[in-house]
Amino acid sequence: MNFTPQVETAELSDAGLDNVSGGLAGGVSGGGLLQAGPVNVDLCADAFAVASADGVVAGVSVHAAAH
Repeated sequence: MNFTPQVETAELSDAGLDNVSGGLAGGVSGGGLLQAGPVNVDLCADAFAVASADGVVAGVSVHAAAH
């Protein structure tokens, strides 16, 4: 006996897909690097922020190195 699987499909609108995937989001990010030659110090900073229907997430990272 041959068994043929049955598959049912449905069409999903863009608005429906936004609801399933968590909605639309927008965000920004940026960073910078400062190197001071005579004292050999590197300073690096990064920042980001993302906003969606669920809320806002933001973060900052700073790193310094002397060598």
